[in-house]
Parts: sequence; structure tokens; C-alpha cells
Amino acid sequence: MTVSWKDINKPPSSSTAVTAAQVANGPVMPPQQRLLTYSPSEWEGFVEEWAYYCLTTKYKHVQRFSGAGDMGIDVAGFVDDKRLQGAWENFQCKHYDHAIRPSDVWAEFGKVIWYSYKGEYTVPCRYYFVSPRGAGTSLSRLFSNATKLREELFANWDKHVKAAITSTQEVLLDSKLRAYVDAFDFSIFDAKTALQLVDDHRVTPVHTARFGGGLPMRPASEKPPQELAATESRYVTQLFGAYSEHTGTIVTDPSALSVPKLKDHFRRQRE
Repeated sequence: MTVSWKDINKPPSSSTAVTAAQVANGPVMPPQQRLLTYSPSEWEGFVEEWAYYCLTTKYKHVQRFSGAGDMGIDVAGFVDDKRLQGAWENFQCKHYDHAIRPSDVWAEFGKVIWYSYKGEYTVPCRYYFVSPRGAGTSLSRLFSNATKLREELFANWDKHVKAAITSTQEVLLDSKLRAYVDAFDFSIFDAKTALQLVDDHRVTPVHTARFGGGLPMRPASEKPPQELAATESRYVTQLFGAYSEHTGTIVTDPSALSVPKLKDHFRRQRE
């Protein structure tokens, strides 16, 4: 096979047509990619928006907790008017440059255990960590093994938990608190990915405002069949009429297109 210098310097061909919006604004950034650029506060705002619009049949109230004293709650969905004293779920927002690791969240486990132990709120029915990059392999394995998660939390309590729950005191694992942790249901913990949230968010009235949109990318055109198909007869007849008017001769068949420019035009229009 012989390769010419011309072939080597041939520019790459585009697989899709370029829209006017792309010309004006550049390539469309997928929502999951855009979420990676958010600040932690913007990420919490998105999670709150997702819960408010996407989980309306599940929750009576959605509330975002921010600032000091949030007791380990970022976004909460409440099933009834009892709120934190009733049935509810927590969405703990994490926005890191990596998937969530156990070392990132030991304190969060400690907070929900401590504050529910103190009666500040009931144990949530479900507790989700939500991150643009999801949960890493190690944390995902712990979510699938509640017994192992409890054991690892005990092992990391002194180093990563006792001084991170509250700034006012160290939370030591005395006999009463340890018994509470032993009975705590660790199966409530899980994670949600950005892909799951975006997929839900697509049907909301605020999706386009947040992520943009417009028409989807135009796919590459299929090559038309060699012989004219019945489905294109009406369109082709109109083309032949235009060519006849342009050339001053009757055109009823592609073979009558003697001018290369018209042949190319006819091919492109069929595509």
C-alpha cells in the first residue's frame, strides 16, 4: 500500500454535522462534566434542587442545612410534618477531586450516630452520600457489608471520629454509646452518583436552565441507496424540477445531470 504525502496531511473528517449553537458557543459540555466544575456550595444547591423536583411524590418537605451546627445533615427529605423527629432521609454532599474514600467520611458516620443517640433527630430511613465522582471501591464494599462497616468505624473512631463530631467535646465510645453503635442499622448507608441525579433531573422544568440544551447533536447522514427509493420520489421530483428550470432542459433522471456541480448537489440533497 502506497501512502502519499497528501494522504498524510489530510485533515481529520468530522463524524457529525456542526450546529449553529456549536459554532457560536463551542462543544456542548455533558451535565456530569459540568458538575465537576461546581463549588461544594453549588453542588449542595444542585442536590437540593434535584430532591425538590424529582422526589416530590416521596417527600412532603425538602430542606437544605448549611453552616455550623448542621449536625451532619446537608439536604434532608421529610416524609411528614414531624421532619427530623419523623421519617426522613439524608443526602450528604461531598465534592472532591476523587471518588469518596472511607477516610473522607468516617466523621459523617459518627455524626449521625451521635446526634441520633442524643435525640436530636431520629435515625434516617436512608443516608446517601452524593458526589459527582461517586463512592470509591473501598467505600462501596463497606456499603454492601454492614457488619464490616461497623467494625471499621470502631477501628477508626479514636483517630478519625471522636474529635471530628463536634468542636465542643471529644465523643468517646463509652459502654452506652458502644452498645448504641452495636445496635445501629448500618444498612441505611449508600451512595448516589451524578449520573443517577442527572438522569432524574432531565425531566424537571429547570434542567435546561441549569445545563443548557437545545436540539441534540445531528447524527451523521446515512448514505442513500444507489437506486432511487420510493420514499424519496416526491422530493427527488421537486429537485428535478429545480434542475430543469436552472439548466433550461427537462431533467427526469439522474443520468440527465451532466454538470458535475449538479451531480454533487443531487448527492448531498439525497443525504
